[in-house]
Amino acid sequence: MDLKSKIRIIEGFPKDGISFKDITTLTSDGEAYKYTIDAFASHLKDKNVDVVVGPEARGFMFAAPLAYALGAAFVPVRKKGKLPCETVREEYSLEYGTDVLEIHKDAIKKGQKVAIVDDLLATGGTIEAVARLVEKLGGEVASIDFVIELTDLKGADKLKEYDVMSLVKYNI
Repeated sequence: MDLKSKIRIIEGFPKDGISFKDITTLTSDGEAYKYTIDAFASHLKDKNVDVVVGPEARGFMFAAPLAYALGAAFVPVRKKGKLPCETVREEYSLEYGTDVLEIHKDAIKKGQKVAIVDDLLATGGTIEAVARLVEKLGGEVASIDFVIELTDLKGADKLKEYDVMSLVKYNI
């Protein structure tokens, strides 16, 4: 299936100069959404994944159904202050400052194989922080999977030590 044809491009959103890749048109097409989850599952089938981690918020849209398809656990990674129990946190850099991601301290057990799944790989900073959270808890990052990769931003370079897979690639 041509997933690129299922992704709506919105020029100038959220500001001039940005070419926004809208995955809601993909998720609202049942066949394309199923194909996407199945493609991730196929890539991960021999990796013995115990846990699928999805960062807030669009990562949830792919990680949760993928965890179900694999018979694995789903664990959310959230922005600071959104999780109710004791957390581990990781600060990461943004274009203009920093932000913090958190995961429950008991969400991943030492030695568990973890797939990290998100909608988009741009500069790689957010996912690099998610991988560090998984490793702080003793998890082993088995794969990092994306629906979309913006190749010109070279986010995959930050993730060289991991198995990274993207279903659709764009040069911006």
